Amino acid sequence: MSTPQPTRDDHQPARLRAWFDQPLGRSLQVLEANRLRAILPQLYGTVAMQLGHVGRMDLMDACIAPKRYIVDLPPFEAPSQTCAVYAAMDALPFDTRSVDLALLPHTLEFATDPHQVLREVQRVLTPQGYVILFGFNPVSLWGLWHLALKRRGRMPWSGRFIQLLRVKDWLKLLGFELVHGKMLFYRPPLGNEALMDRLYFLDKIGDRWWPMAGAVYFVVAQKRVVAMTPLRPTWRSRPLVGDVLVQPAGRVAQFSKTEESSRGRR
Repeated sequence: MSTPQPTRDDHQPARLRAWFDQPLGRSLQVLEANRLRAILPQLYGTVAMQLGHVGRMDLMDACIAPKRYIVDLPPFEAPSQTCAVYAAMDALPFDTRSVDLALLPHTLEFATDPHQVLREVQRVLTPQGYVILFGFNPVSLWGLWHLALKRRGRMPWSGRFIQLLRVKDWLKLLGFELVHGKMLFYRPPLGNEALMDRLYFLDKIGDRWWPMAGAVYFVVAQKRVVAMTPLRPTWRSRPLVGDVLVQPAGRVAQFSKTEESSRGRR
């Protein structure tokens, strides 16, 4: 009996990293890195992990966690002060409730089973731990490019652009609460770097005029664990059902002197 072959493209992580090294990818990653530098110092934790090594920038350089890991398929070289972990993202080699912060930079779009990736993240996160993710927004100019080029196998258009509402639903079902969200990059995905620089003003007015049409959504969610409060038992004496059939032996009836004299005359 032959073993079924996996459908995942093993060269996909390397191709995605190569795209982030191109001008358009670098421009996007600079914007994402700046957003992380504004958020990460506010999130306390001792262990942080990043699922997927994209580009050459250290996206966790502002993270205050002393232990940082990047999980991806080999080969890749992790930045300084970060440990490389060669593993699949849907089967993380971390203990349950052992990670305080999980960063997913466009991880779900290129995962074979994005649901399983999120379930693994939920498993390894500590109570009150954070998950941070970037995702390509299908309701944007980049979403139009995605529809036109996804069948050609070109990065990043070959990925699965997932709607923000669906991602929110997945997180809610896994017990996460959304604490921060923002849209990024309102410029069209053009290859001309000089023209992209001229269109930078679109990023400044995008939040006002097209608040949900950014190329990328940025989500921060916190794992919520409902504490179980033990209830103290209330002890109550149960009333007896029916009449008492036998009187206790130590119980003596009391009679008055009149009753005693009348009983003596009888």
